[in-house]
Amino acid sequence: MWTCPRCNRKFKSTNQSHVCTTKDIGELFIDKPDELVLAFDRIMTTVMRWEPNYMGPSKNAVVFTNKKAWLIIKPMKNVLDLKFYYHEKIESDLVSRYSKYANKFAHHLRIASEHEVTPALLDLLNIGYSYAME
Repeated sequence: MWTCPRCNRKFKSTNQSHVCTTKDIGELFIDKPDELVLAFDRIMTTVMRWEPNYMGPSKNAVVFTNKKAWLIIKPMKNVLDLKFYYHEKIESDLVSRYSKYANKFAHHLRIASEHEVTPALLDLLNIGYSYAME
């Protein structure tokens, strides 16, 4: 893992292209509902137990990386958009949409409260975490 000396984010490749940000994660949640903050905290508390794992803010999201970026959480107006990758579509009622990338699928989950951070949701995130470790 390479750490950018300007923004301290961790990346798979040395000098990996990115946009440095000096944002604090808390800034991404300004004017967002308290429920989104609680939901994010619950996810963060759980997934940061999975090691290795690094977390950092980007321009408008929080990016979690192990060997590569595996989870992107974007605080929106009333929901958190959680995006993780896997080599095939995972059929689940929790997935709101899929995006196809070269050889993988992005799975988007949308949640609005900490009560939606269920074992089933965390199991899906763990699939994305494990996939990024391959």
